[in-house]
Amino acid sequence: MFKRSFAASKDRAGKAKKISKRSFRDDATKQRLRDALNNQTPETSPSIGGASPKLNSAIVTIAVGKDQRLFAAHEDVLSRSPWLASACREQFFASPGQRRVQLPDELPEVFSAVLEYLYKGDYYPRLLLDKKRNTWSLEDDSAAAGNLAASTSPLTDTGAAKFTGFNDSATLYHPGVGDFLLRDTVIYCTALRLGLADLQRLALRKQGLQTGIDVATILRSARYAYANTPASDSRLRAHYLALIIRSRKTFKRSGTMQMEMEQGDTQLFFDLFVAMCNHIDDVVEIGYVIFSHCSNFEVSRQSICLSFT
Repeated sequence: MFKRSFAASKDRAGKAKKISKRSFRDDATKQRLRDALNNQTPETSPSIGGASPKLNSAIVTIAVGKDQRLFAAHEDVLSRSPWLASACREQFFASPGQRRVQLPDELPEVFSAVLEYLYKGDYYPRLLLDKKRNTWSLEDDSAAAGNLAASTSPLTDTGAAKFTGFNDSATLYHPGVGDFLLRDTVIYCTALRLGLADLQRLALRKQGLQTGIDVATILRSARYAYANTPASDSRLRAHYLALIIRSRKTFKRSGTMQMEMEQGDTQLFFDLFVAMCNHIDDVVEIGYVIFSHCSNFEVSRQSICLSFT
């Protein structure tokens, strides 16, 4: 009988060494991942284009403003914004172990509204539809109406005086401007930068429902809108032009309006001039059409009378 020898032998075949896998940091692998992420579509990724993205994705931290106020959100939710989706991808490849996006130029209050919209499809105050009257209104409008006052509040902790003749939720203090602006205008401009077209439309509709806004806040917000939107994006700009034309009796008596026009330094007032000229042309054209119809009717009536004589 032969006994198996367990003694080591120099002629014995050694154990085959396992070939190590390629590192994740390999350039080719990273490039394939980038291509796969860039080629995602609503059909291949539930986070793009969907109203209710899945909430099982990674958590991303967002540092907003100069004070670096921290927000946390799911990556799938943030990916509804093309700008935020790109920022998350860049951060993933730059620092795989750290998921943090920096937004130093945005306002925490505004980004909070953006996150609320991304999760819920709306932000406070919500937009409500009265089905019986087929009209839209803002949540808590009645409560806001009870807070109206015809005076100016004392200086706030930011050092700026705030007009309190309307709902406080309609405005916010903007450190870059040094005064109060219409909140929906700032949200609209932020949504434009983040590529959220639906949020732009929502903010514009909500702003159209605000009432009791003082002239100074409107003009200040109009200047901000012109400074933060391209000439190709005319919806918000047209909103302010139409608002000033509709309320021209108030604006033409305003000393603030006179001071702003004398100061100039913005495309706003030239666009306003063009819009008012177009408005006058439309009124004249309508008057001419009415006059023509009346003249034709009078001629026809006289012809009928002559035919019976």
